[in-house]
Amino acid sequence: MKAFFVFSGQGAQFAGMGKDLYEGSAEAKKVFDMADEILGYKLSKICFEGPDEELTRSVNCQPAIYTFSCAALAAFKALHGDIKPYGCAGLSLGEYGALYAGGAFDFETGLKLLQQRGSFMEEACAATDGGMAGVMGSDAETVRQACGECGVFVANYNSPAQIVISGEKDKVSAAVELLKSRGVKRAVMLNVAGAFHSPLMASAGEKLAAVLKNAAIKLPEIPVYHNFTAATAGSVEELKKNLADQVAGSVRWEECARKLAAGGGMMIEFGPGSVLTGLMRRTIPEVKYFNVNSFDS
Repeated sequence: MKAFFVFSGQGAQFAGMGKDLYEGSAEAKKVFDMADEILGYKLSKICFEGPDEELTRSVNCQPAIYTFSCAALAAFKALHGDIKPYGCAGLSLGEYGALYAGGAFDFETGLKLLQQRGSFMEEACAATDGGMAGVMGSDAETVRQACGECGVFVANYNSPAQIVISGEKDKVSAAVELLKSRGVKRAVMLNVAGAFHSPLMASAGEKLAAVLKNAAIKLPEIPVYHNFTAATAGSVEELKKNLADQVAGSVRWEECARKLAAGGGMMIEFGPGSVLTGLMRRTIPEVKYFNVNSFDS
């Protein structure tokens, strides 16, 4: 059966996530236990019990979603080992889940990278007054023009109907009002900690680049489409650069999704929630899709 795998990004988390996977699958339990041992604290407890304030912190949230996604993948493989992906991608931090699934690094390497990535991004958020907004039902050129006039940036090209903008909070707010004045029906400020995927995250990207230099990463055995380029990497150096540049760069998710869907297979989303399934439904509705976000699923 032909399939491509995608992995959830930040914002999909919720307190209680993964508890049924942990209790129902020995393979998933092993992944959560491994994460606790590697990190030296009970990440599993934060996933299963919260509180929300702790789970939503980037330093916890990023390794938590990665661990959940890898645990869901492990449980899935135990039941459906015959389904192999012909390609993978992940939204923002989800790219690490995709690279793990593709064989670019082991679980521990991805977990430690995301712990540091989350920490660097928290530091960048604290040093800036950033914000983000979701824009629905507008074409990309209209959004880019408003961003240019207001001094903000496109963070995510998620689907034909959804674009996210990012930058200094007051400038993002001004862009929202400008877009509304130009007939955009829905543009709303998002409840986020900072200006993700904008130049306000540049310091985090630079710190991550230094860490990535010595990380044990190889080219994946399964093609992985990168957010920053909407393409696969031709070398390990390019792969690492994509991961570093992605922090302050635009996420070209719609392009990644279209390239994967062109392979003619179904989409399987690993991670909490079903955000990427919703985006695919609005982008290429004829694609069959499944979520692996619980033991039952």
